[in-house]
Amino acid sequence: MYIYSTISRYGAALLRITVGIIFIWAGGDKVFNSGPKGFDASAFLKFATNGTLGWPFVSGTPDPKTIYNPTHSFWVSLAGNSTAMTVVNNLVVAGEVCIGIALLLGIVTRFAGIMGVLMMMLFFFAGWSFSNGIVEEHLTYAVVLLALAGMGAGNYFGLDRVLGERFPAWFRTWFMSGDPNPPAAAMISARSGT
Repeated sequence: MYIYSTISRYGAALLRITVGIIFIWAGGDKVFNSGPKGFDASAFLKFATNGTLGWPFVSGTPDPKTIYNPTHSFWVSLAGNSTAMTVVNNLVVAGEVCIGIALLLGIVTRFAGIMGVLMMMLFFFAGWSFSNGIVEEHLTYAVVLLALAGMGAGNYFGLDRVLGERFPAWFRTWFMSGDPNPPAAAMISARSGT
């Protein structure tokens, strides 16, 4: 996919950079504001993975003690494993920072986008939050990240465009933003006005 409209290229770059800053901010916050022991997700996994439901799934006031999340027991067992939690805690922080930097710079944008989708889907299944119906922030971020990866947003004012020619086509296609140059046939028809 190649975006020909100048304003749309600026839009793709702005969206990519904005999401990158959000990821860097989230990871940096965990690094700098988690206290002397550092970030630890075990309390969240133990006590905040019951899930929530709201309209249209339930009417009235749902019982806050009810477990709605079908994956709840997995997250609680994960929180009880100190070795696994060390890995999880480090992956969450490093993932958010690295995905954010990659998106901000527009480098390995497809890989960063897909890793961001994976992270957001794990966050979604852990939280299982439907108190506002089907609107859920992690699903929204996953869709945006998937769009950024699919459109090859690093080709627009990003390093994928600058460095793309230095890598083999398969790497550009799957990890970067695809071919940094517009398809030749489309360029010829764009110049001729057809």
